[in-house]
Amino acid sequence: MARLSIAMVGTRGVPARYGGFETAVEEVGRRLADRGHRVVVYCRTTPGAQEPPPAEHLGMELVHLPAARRRSLETLSHTALSVGHLLAHRTDAAIVFNAANAPLLPVLRAARIPVATHVDGLEWKRAKWGPAGRHYYRAAESLAVRWSDVLIADAQGIADYYRDTFDAPTTLLTYGAPLVDPGSDLLAGIGLEPGGYHLVVARFEPENHVDVIVRGYSAGEATKPLVVVGSAPYSDGYTRRVHALADERVRFLGGVWDQRLLDQLYANCATYLHGHSVGGTNPSLLRAIGAGAAVTAFDVDFNREVVRDAGRFFRTWQDVAHQLAAVEADPDRVERDRRRSRELARGYDWDQVAAGYEALAETLAARRFPRTRPGGRRRPTGADLPAGRAGAPAGDVVPLPTPAQPRPWADEYLPAAQQ
Repeated sequence: MARLSIAMVGTRGVPARYGGFETAVEEVGRRLADRGHRVVVYCRTTPGAQEPPPAEHLGMELVHLPAARRRSLETLSHTALSVGHLLAHRTDAAIVFNAANAPLLPVLRAARIPVATHVDGLEWKRAKWGPAGRHYYRAAESLAVRWSDVLIADAQGIADYYRDTFDAPTTLLTYGAPLVDPGSDLLAGIGLEPGGYHLVVARFEPENHVDVIVRGYSAGEATKPLVVVGSAPYSDGYTRRVHALADERVRFLGGVWDQRLLDQLYANCATYLHGHSVGGTNPSLLRAIGAGAAVTAFDVDFNREVVRDAGRFFRTWQDVAHQLAAVEADPDRVERDRRRSRELARGYDWDQVAAGYEALAETLAARRFPRTRPGGRRRPTGADLPAGRAGAPAGDVVPLPTPAQPRPWADEYLPAAQQ
């Protein structure tokens, strides 16, 4: 294969410290660079940074550009600057992450830079967006279908959604699940022991159901503490609610950026509770099964696609209480689930994922994609309205939780800043 130049646009960049897109860029980009390709990653500058940003990371070239520090504008403003830079420093192919960046795709198409868009999950279902934001994300999906040369989906459920809603084909490229055996030596430093705690790792947003998990745990009779890792930069109200629902058995660690410690937390928990519901294949879930965690996951297709028969599922806080009691009562089942998780993780290999991106980049550079794309019009059948939380109307956003009465000590906990 000829050496290609490949731009990766639309994420916070690398080193990966935040979410799934950044993890994919780092893991795929480093492997493409190792295979001799020139990989250019567009990164967001960090306000107030004392050191100049690096120009290279794991063989990838880094271009640092600013972004508006407002949630509704941050992604699109940075991508607009990135596209402007890319027009002056062309690559053979561009991979744009996040359908929210779709309004900028015509610029790349007009410049004849072939582009694939990684569409992510069903962003318009997230409760953090108001009516205008949800309308924007639905419109952006249509624009991505119309203006991308290729669409990328990271889960079969997302691929099915674009097929059923837009009659649009996608290229299925999942994330990887690194197999790790990290040991347990760091746990004592935070007062934990192997097998002696339950674990949640999530950004604090309603669609990740951290409140449901904490409420179910606090209402139940689990004897092992619940360790909660994560927070959110724009969700102080939701963060306060999560803390208010917790009892004294819940331990909030905030953001954990030490990957070895995080892997040890996954590998040694009694069960990993995964509440994500709208984002497609989730890297946290894959990291957990790669570490051999027994999983209790929110019951949606994206999670069942990964967990299969290696775990348990929940929809309500009552389910959480029941499943945690079952976990503590059946250690043999937990060990079976742990072994099965590692077996499943072998099917999510970053080398194979990178090979898929390499083949895609070659297809883009050679312009071997269909010249006629779907028009981006939604089918009028309701196929674009997947069900939300149990009991909610089909296609409704996951509702914001009803505020609880705060406990007097709840405000002692402050949300840790995410990068």
